[in-house]
Amino acid sequence: MYFNNKNNFYHGIMFHHFHDDLVHKKGQGSISKDDFYKIIKFIGRENILDADIFFDKLKKNKLKEKDVCFTFDDAIKCQADIALPVLEDLKIKSFFFIYTSLFEKKPDYLEVYRYFRMNYFDNVEIFYSSFYEILNKNLENFFKKNENVIEKKKKKFPYYSIGDIKFRLVRDNFIKKEEYEKTMQILMEQKKFNPKEFYKKLFFDKNDLVNLDNLGHSIGLHSHSHSTSIEKLSYEEQKLEYEKSLFIISKIINKSKKDIKFMSHPCGSYNNDTLKILKDLGIELGFKQIMTIESEKGMQKINNSFLEIARQDHSDIIKKIKL
Repeated sequence: MYFNNKNNFYHGIMFHHFHDDLVHKKGQGSISKDDFYKIIKFIGRENILDADIFFDKLKKNKLKEKDVCFTFDDAIKCQADIALPVLEDLKIKSFFFIYTSLFEKKPDYLEVYRYFRMNYFDNVEIFYSSFYEILNKNLENFFKKNENVIEKKKKKFPYYSIGDIKFRLVRDNFIKKEEYEKTMQILMEQKKFNPKEFYKKLFFDKNDLVNLDNLGHSIGLHSHSHSTSIEKLSYEEQKLEYEKSLFIISKIINKSKKDIKFMSHPCGSYNNDTLKILKDLGIELGFKQIMTIESEKGMQKINNSFLEIARQDHSDIIKKIKL
């Protein structure tokens, strides 16, 4: 049974990666078409609301405890190839949250790097070891100093391994972005991996976005450049991120900017500046990526505001099914 005392409140279900072992190979956290059907059956089709209905009920304060919706982040091509046919088969209309720099042929390399480490190394731990070897820094003191942080993040994001959490801490807090990218570039050159050759395989194009809109799915913002720590940006930088994203999406799907009212916070990162900017832009529904209260963000409840709706990661659900 999906619902329990830890998730018996309205929320979104968050999806990212799918595999078919043909074009889209199996990777960390990815699920198959069959897994997707199992998740839907496990939750109960009757509990899954179409995106527009979820939004309408939220505004009218009529959502019930077991109401959920489906959300898809990052404009990843496997979602269009594998998940979309299932959604159409079962007549489920979902939210798709799009970051827009990829339409300027400047995709966030987060997805590229994921594909690289999943397909060019025997396992992710070997990738981490190779990365640290090239980085060539003493990380023992850093990890020891952050033991409590690692423990808290493991509770907050149970679908990440300790190795995943440590790597993200190094990437986001220990080294600068330039050093991270330089290290990744060295690794990719060693493996003779050319990222641009994989853009079409990894990301949506404009036609995918138009098709989703025509089919009745709800398109929303996910920032422009998909910064992993958008809360660290200045107010003006954040404003530009979301203004640009809103402009590009509205242009692609030929809708007024006022018609785009949804978003999800990239990597769950936001602050009070973010929330103000989104409200000023007319965004009326936003999703975080956790199912708990973050007291450090001033939250008083799980679904703290219309721009802080909880989401359950699909990898948590698939673990429950396979227990």
